[in-house]
Amino acid sequence: MTKTCDGEGAGAVVGAGAVVGVGEELGDAFAVGVGLAVGCTAATGVGLGCAAVRAGPQAATAITASIGKAMRLASGRWEFHVRPERGGRITSLRLDGEELLDQGIGVDQPTAKSFVEGGAWGWDEIVPNLEPTDELPDHGEAWRLPWEVLDEGMMRCRGRLVPWELQRRIELDDAVKVAYQYRNVGRSTQLAYWCAHPLFRYESGMEIGAEVPSALGEGASTKVFLPAGSVDHIVLGWSSGKRIAVSWDASLTPDVAIWMCNGDIGGYRQIAVEPATASPVLEPGASFAWWLRITPL
Repeated sequence: MTKTCDGEGAGAVVGAGAVVGVGEELGDAFAVGVGLAVGCTAATGVGLGCAAVRAGPQAATAITASIGKAMRLASGRWEFHVRPERGGRITSLRLDGEELLDQGIGVDQPTAKSFVEGGAWGWDEIVPNLEPTDELPDHGEAWRLPWEVLDEGMMRCRGRLVPWELQRRIELDDAVKVAYQYRNVGRSTQLAYWCAHPLFRYESGMEIGAEVPSALGEGASTKVFLPAGSVDHIVLGWSSGKRIAVSWDASLTPDVAIWMCNGDIGGYRQIAVEPATASPVLEPGASFAWWLRITPL
């Protein structure tokens, strides 16, 4: 059963077999990928007849789709590089050839204890938690685990400490369209927490379409939490003239924070726009779906 979520939030219980969320933007696009056979197995790096197949006129072009190698998606003005074996990390996002994501400070160690120690750069998915717990690592499990490639632009990851499953489908057209589905694959109820973690390049004086500090001093960082459900997009602009709008459905992902860093924690210069779910409660077998869009301006 698929239905549009109208303000589902923390405390809402979703029954087994239900797919809640999606909204009007990417529901059809995501449905194309649901139920696809697995093309490659990330945990072993063994290909299972993986092939690049166009899903339609708006589908991105997958140059390689084998686990253990970077996967490139390109269409029109956009170019993505993804590492399935490295937590599904999007390592590069280029618009007209210009890199929009922070490329870090040379640290890349996914087995590190904390997220920053492992290398805080690129674009990760934060599931099923943000802060570390006695059971779960800092910034969740997803960034530390290998992902399976299901189809071009379509990937999946399953938790090892908590029985969650996250599917992500990337489509490139005039805009970047990312559709997500979180599924409870366990035997008890579960909070469906997800937070976007695209670490864009930070420049002093850059355009930031939100109520955040107008400037950060050298070596400073800050995180600003916006009122829940108050915004559904944020504009970023760089000195090169490139501008983008990062947008989402505020009824599905209402909790939004903005991370800004100007040379702190070892020299990172980055800004993250972080919409997050309100941790709806899922019954075993139930799913929750939502979307994220990046539009050039």
